[in-house]
Formats: sequence, C-alpha cells, structure tokens
Amino acid sequence: MHKVFKIFNRSIEKVGFLMSRQVKGLVLEACTALELWELLETLIVCGLVEHSCSSNLVHNLIENWRSNLICLCVKHLSDLQTLDVVSILKYFLSPCRGAYSSMLSVRKEWESQALLAMEKAMDKKLSGKKLSLAKEASVLLMAAHDEFSNSELCLHYLLASSNLDEVILSSCISKLNGSEMMGLIQYLGKWLKKYERFPQVGPCPKAPSMLGLKACEWVPTLEDIVKCLGLVVDEHFSSLVLHPEFHEELSSIEGLVNSLALEARLCCSMANLIETLRTEVRR
Repeated sequence: MHKVFKIFNRSIEKVGFLMSRQVKGLVLEACTALELWELLETLIVCGLVEHSCSSNLVHNLIENWRSNLICLCVKHLSDLQTLDVVSILKYFLSPCRGAYSSMLSVRKEWESQALLAMEKAMDKKLSGKKLSLAKEASVLLMAAHDEFSNSELCLHYLLASSNLDEVILSSCISKLNGSEMMGLIQYLGKWLKKYERFPQVGPCPKAPSMLGLKACEWVPTLEDIVKCLGLVVDEHFSSLVLHPEFHEELSSIEGLVNSLALEARLCCSMANLIETLRTEVRR
C-alpha cells in the first residue's frame, strides 16, 4: 500500500496540474479523511490547492494539529483569507498540547537549516562571495532559531510572509484575546533583542538559490517586526494597557527600540514607534 501511495505521490508531482478543480477537491478531502499527510504536503507545495478549498483545508489541519502542514500553507498558499490567517495566528500563539509534536518537526527543520549554514560557513571549498554569504546566513539562522519556542518558530512564517499586508495583519491582531496579545508582544520583544544583540543580522535573499538555505526566506526582518509592533501599539493596545504586565513589556520594548533607532535603520518608523510607546507607558 505504501508503494502505491508513493507512486501516486510522484504522479501528482509530475502531472497534478492536469487535474480538474473537482478532482483536486476530492483528493484533498480524501487526504484529510485518511490522514495521508505526505500526499497532502505534495498538493500544497505543488500549488494544487484551489482557493475555494483553502479555508476548509486550514480548518482541518488545525483540528488535526498538523503544524508543519499549516506552515506550508502559509508559505505556498497566496490566497489565504483573513479568517484563515486569524485562525493560524491564534493556533500558533495558544497551541494546545496535541500540537507540540508536529511543531517539533518545524523546529527540526530550522535546526537543520541552521546547522547546514554553519557547515557552509566553515567549508574550506567556499570562497569569496559564497563564503561571505554563508557566514551572514549562519548568523541570521542562528538568531532566528535560538531562544524561540517551537510555536514561535512557526510564527516566523506568518511575519515574514509577503502575502500578509498591514490591512490583514491589523485585522488579525484586533481579534486576539489578552493572553494571545501578550504572547505576540513577547515574541516581537524577543526579535528586538536579537536585532539589538546582532546588529549585523540582515536579509540574505541570495542564500536560498546560491547555498540551498531556504529558511533564510522566512526570517522576519526588522522592518517586519517594527511594522507588526507599530500596529499592535497604534491600533489595539489601548484596551490592554491598563494591565501591569503589559506596562512591563512596553517599558522593556521602549528601551530596545530606542537602542535600535540609534543605528539609523528605519529612523522614521522607529521614531514614531518610540513616541507611541512613551505615550502608552505613561498612561
């Protein structure tokens, strides 16, 4: 039976684009019902999930705690609806106990990429631009992996996604409850600390193609973090600012933002964020 599914899997990789919309929908339903996760992964990665099926797919994956496949949906499905993104964000911020085993596979993928980057950075066969790029990528992936929980590693994909614009992100944040909001703020605070400690960290857009380090595409930039934090503070924090624990996080973040602003990166965005943070902390 396993051989049959393996052959079917290869067939989908090669000629899956020839399947009609109805057939794709039926195959998706069968994969979820029969828990054919490997085949479902192929469908997602090959772009064979129709827009009309994406919401139902996300719901089913969350119900079955398939964190690794949810991350693939974020990476490969460009037409996720706002409600789907909200569900995914809530799932990552408040994972149930059953979700941790599948999140572990996400951590292993990040670990694998970080170790591969370190190996390439020490590879004596590399030189010039490739060696320099490998060293930059190794620091970037180390920063993205170390000290983040399994669920926070999953959050990287959402924050780094080019499909998550400010309108969608703002709408999603507005639907978070208090504990979820605290989790998001703490996650963003971790990133600010990373960028403060490692000012040399920056995007490595050529690393995936030149070195095979695909995870570099999914590391949130400082711009991504500032954008998200700005939306949290500007539009959705006033209802939560009365809680003492939020004051502590805000005070800590204010110091980090001040420090990062001295590096003259994102000066305008940083300045606006600092002023807003100061206003909120004084309330």
